[in-house]
Amino acid sequence: MRPTGRIPDRAPADFPAVCVMGPTAAGKTELAVRLIEAFPFEIISVDSAMVYRGMDIGTAKPDAATLRRAPHRLIDLRDPEDTYSAGDFVRDARRAMAAIREAGRVPLLVGGTMMYFRALTRGLAGLPPADPEIRRALDREAAVHGWPALHRRLAGVDPAAAARIAPNDSQRIQRALEVYELSGRPISQWQAEGTAPEPGARWLRFGLVPAPRTELARRIRERFEAMLREGFVEEVARLRQRPGLGRHSPSMRAVGYRQLWDYLEGTSTLEEAKRAAITATRRLAKRQVTWLRSERDLICHNPLEQDAFAAISRCLRERLTHS
Repeated sequence: MRPTGRIPDRAPADFPAVCVMGPTAAGKTELAVRLIEAFPFEIISVDSAMVYRGMDIGTAKPDAATLRRAPHRLIDLRDPEDTYSAGDFVRDARRAMAAIREAGRVPLLVGGTMMYFRALTRGLAGLPPADPEIRRALDREAAVHGWPALHRRLAGVDPAAAARIAPNDSQRIQRALEVYELSGRPISQWQAEGTAPEPGARWLRFGLVPAPRTELARRIRERFEAMLREGFVEEVARLRQRPGLGRHSPSMRAVGYRQLWDYLEGTSTLEEAKRAAITATRRLAKRQVTWLRSERDLICHNPLEQDAFAAISRCLRERLTHS
């Protein structure tokens, strides 16, 4: 049974908001469901792929039974042909937080899109930090195909930036593609808009950092295999029939989707697509953990330990009662 009590009345400039952030396959949804059964929380999804309708299996979107038990705000907001930016998320998350606070409850923001967390809690003034792994991959690609080829790829995802950047300007091409790889959002949009941090929120931020890494790798592999059994290939096949949706659409940048798209186009076997998707997911998880470790004021727990929920619950009771 969910808690029904209201939180104590507070001035508008002093309200709690809880964040639970972690890499893919870390068990964030399971933890969030348990937390709303113990605290007067309502869940806000912080996931750049779950915002899309029809992308259910590959995003590990909570099923109907879970959503009845634990409703999630900010899922199924857009069609997969549409774009959704960090700025859009900040706007939508602020509205959801205001509605939850008006009901006398606490927003519980849960997900793995670290850029969205940062945009909401710190503002959207700066670009994502450099990622050496992505830069090395782009350098290798340029060594084979040349920077003009990467410039053409940039033109497909960010025409405005490509128009300003020369086809052989390797540094700027690399940075623009790096920003898009990290955030799923064109650098031209980053440069055109900005947001301030959510005013007045008193953030309680928890990071789920699984250890050992081999266990997270096993969970990633097993989850992807389960997705295939549940019909992930068929889900991507249905999406490919949608007019206006292509391999380079922002929604199809999500790991798993682009690899299965290649399989359905005949450019890889299913086994090759599976290996590529699992590898890409592991790399994503590594970047997410690296991001978490760079964050300040983050209370980290290993979600694979049996007492993780109890430890987080104790901390929440203390902070919500005495802060």
